[in-house]
Amino acid sequence: MMEAETGHLKVVKIALTGDVMLGRLVDQYVIQNRSVRPEALWGDVLPIMLAADCRLINLECVISSQGEEWHPTTKAFHFRARPRAIDFLQAAKIEGVTLANNHVLDYGPEALLDCVKLLDEAGIKRTGAGATMEEALAPLVLELPEGRVAVVSLTDNEPDWEATGAKAGVNYVAYHDSGLVEPYRSRMAQILSSARRQTDLVIVSAHVGPNWGNPSQSMQALAHDLIDMGADLYWGHSNHTPQGIERYKGKAILYSTGDFIDDYMVDKDERNDLSFLFILELERGCIARIRLHPTCTEDLGVRMANEQETSFLQKTMHTKCAAFGVKIEFENQVGVVAVE
Repeated sequence: MMEAETGHLKVVKIALTGDVMLGRLVDQYVIQNRSVRPEALWGDVLPIMLAADCRLINLECVISSQGEEWHPTTKAFHFRARPRAIDFLQAAKIEGVTLANNHVLDYGPEALLDCVKLLDEAGIKRTGAGATMEEALAPLVLELPEGRVAVVSLTDNEPDWEATGAKAGVNYVAYHDSGLVEPYRSRMAQILSSARRQTDLVIVSAHVGPNWGNPSQSMQALAHDLIDMGADLYWGHSNHTPQGIERYKGKAILYSTGDFIDDYMVDKDERNDLSFLFILELERGCIARIRLHPTCTEDLGVRMANEQETSFLQKTMHTKCAAFGVKIEFENQVGVVAVE
């Protein structure tokens, strides 16, 4: 792991991405193509990722060669990557993945449990789904140069996939305009309180809300709830585009980190092919600032955004952050949001 320094302060860096979907065409033409080097998937974004002390992604697919499509007549999209996808995660030195989302059970519990096994064998930590509720709720914990970080993963998608004491599934939650509802409120309060006692930094990964649009009142209430319960950062995704950043009680809320890798059709107005690599910079164990490196999904991989694409991202993020009273500065095309 690497440490940077600002003056006399040590700066620890955590890299976050939005949704990484390695199924469908990415699987067919990249993962299963032995002539493609795993490093190539990450393009010229890879050096920035590797310069961080750890890397976390939301894995929006299941990695397995097993299982059958879940409800193929009613669920429109099913995302599965073959086991070689693990090599692509290792090429980027991904230390942790979040699994609570609406695609990890696309091929049923058999594929999910196979995915969990493959991740464990590769030494990639995971949270948000598993063989039981206890496993789905358990945080992943990483050792950083200046302490320990815990990541908890949740989703409001597919209530039928909620894990129980005897059923594989995800950490599903329900909420409304006042925040989490019972029993999810008590459950998350207990998990975050426990993580708070055992680690120095707590991140909540939240795959919630619709694919498009600004965060709703209920989503904002959920984020505030989780910060109040002890989270240091709300890391949202599911929305196909990056959304505004809010500062709440000295903590940061990333309402959506957008799409990072996929094979999706691009909306010419929303530009869901454009997002960021988010770098959290920690000083004295707290998130001091967040740097946003503009990226573009292209040719079933990711690359750094060009000048025109970055200009689009600058304009949209200025507007979206301003809605929360937050100013985002761009230095050499990299966005910077001060947290503390």
